[in-house]
Order: sequence, then C-alpha cells, then structure tokens
Amino acid sequence: MTDVTALMIILPLAMIACAVFVAICRDLLYAVVVLAVMSLLLAFQFYLLKAPDVAMAEAGVGAAVTTAIFIISIRATERKE
Repeated sequence: MTDVTALMIILPLAMIACAVFVAICRDLLYAVVVLAVMSLLLAFQFYLLKAPDVAMAEAGVGAAVTTAIFIISIRATERKE
C-alpha cells in the first residue's frame, strides 16, 4: 500500500473522529478548535484529490475565517461553569 493510499484511509477516519468529538464536547472553545482541525484535514484531503484551489479555499475560509468568527462569538457571550 502506498503512502497516498494510506492517507486516503486515515484522513477520513481522523475527520470522523474530529466530528464525533465536536458533537460530544461540552466546552465550545475546544469544539471550535477541533472543528478547525477537521477543516484543515479536509483541505489536505482536497489537496490529495488534486484540487489545490478548493484546498486553499477550505483552509482559508473553513479553518481561518470561520474559526475566528466562532471564537469572537464565544468570547462575546458569558460562560457558565
């Protein structure tokens, strides 16, 4: 099995693990960080699928801008412990 084939198996499993963690996480900030990691994994998957333009858009918008908006929104609200 080649390295690219192994990555094509490992990346979707890692994205599923991230999605499950986001769904069950009680702390919103941790969930947003894991969501950003999942978005970066998705961008890398797009790059492996020979779509570098889509990968750059996903990394820029999905990981950077969306994460920043979520973190700003979370900081603007009160946290209940």
